[in-house]
Amino acid sequence: MIFMSQSGLTDNRRAADWDLWYMEHIRIMLTVPGISSAQRFMTDSPDHSPSLAMYTIAGAGVFEDPYYRSVRGLGEWLPLVDRRYYQRNLFSGLDRAPAVASTAYLLVADRPREDAALAELGLTWLVCAGIDRSTALRGIAVVDAPPRPRGGVAVYRPVTKPMHAGNA
Repeated sequence: MIFMSQSGLTDNRRAADWDLWYMEHIRIMLTVPGISSAQRFMTDSPDHSPSLAMYTIAGAGVFEDPYYRSVRGLGEWLPLVDRRYYQRNLFSGLDRAPAVASTAYLLVADRPREDAALAELGLTWLVCAGIDRSTALRGIAVVDAPPRPRGGVAVYRPVTKPMHAGNA
């Protein structure tokens, strides 16, 4: 399963500190039993969460683990998180989150149902399986070059390399 956490800050003057905190947060998340990979992305696509973290998890039970509950969350950053962008969703449809190379991009499209008009993008449609359920389906694709802009499709660039439990 894939877990995605999206956010943005209300005070971008703190972005450098946020990025440092987020790197450590991802390293800690990779110590949670059942979380096997993580990668963070950013976008300039209007009306989309500026920051997206994507994790491979074993299943929804990970969120019940006491250790996960002790390390999850935004800590001191919570008051600075822009609520317009804060979403956490669990998706089925892929067993493993794709690793996105530093020269590639992650496309993200949220829809109530599969969108045939986006077929040329090669999206894999994931079904929302829990947490906030802010979308019914999420289409994702890894591409070498961003496509021409189109409504409702965000282009995310990786800001971390793909990281894996045991070698983060």
